[in-house]
Formats: sequence, C-alpha cells, structure tokens
Amino acid sequence: MDLEPTFAALRALMLDAAADQVVASDQPGDLVLHGRATDPRSGKPVWFGAVTLRARYVAYHLFPLYADPALGAALSPALKRRQQGKSCFNFATLDPVLAAELAELTRQANAAVG
Repeated sequence: MDLEPTFAALRALMLDAAADQVVASDQPGDLVLHGRATDPRSGKPVWFGAVTLRARYVAYHLFPLYADPALGAALSPALKRRQQGKSCFNFATLDPVLAAELAELTRQANAAVG
C-alpha cells in the first residue's frame, strides 16, 4: 500500500493548521513540531505534534490532547475510531471529512498552546 499520499496530506494539514509552532524536523516520512514554550523542568521545547510514516499506516500525533483532554471531548465517532491512546490518530487513507475535523482540532490545539 502506498502511504505517501496520506503522509503528504497529513503533513500539509499539520503545517497549515499549526503554523505558529516550530518545525523541529521535516524529513521524508517524519515531521515533528515543537511548541514555542519550553518545559519548565527540563528547559527543552514542548512537543506539539508529529506525522510519521509507518509500515501500514501514518500516525498523526497531537500532544496538546495530553495536557487538555477537553480539546478531544467532541471528537466524532469516526475520528474517535482512528484514535490510539490519548493523542495519536492512525490513517491508511484520509477521508476529506475526517481531514477537515482533524484540521479544526489541530487549529484548536494550536490556539490553546499559543
């Protein structure tokens, strides 16, 4: 299965919806965004999100869901089925309706972390 189109779509979605965040790594199959804030304990940048190409799916991580579970309280049942753990969503293909919902969730997370 060719997951490159799904990775490309999710990568573009995250970069667009989280434009305020810092690109920490952008390599083939791997995008990592950090927040502008730093962790007060470690002094390192806080993680915002990641899009990672795996063998059978593309993982979309949205780390603000850990800090503020209310962000994900209104997930549709279809997006909820894609959720793994608290902050990861897995896709082999990307439905336009789910893409729009994920983009809105990412924009809300972006606004929440400032």
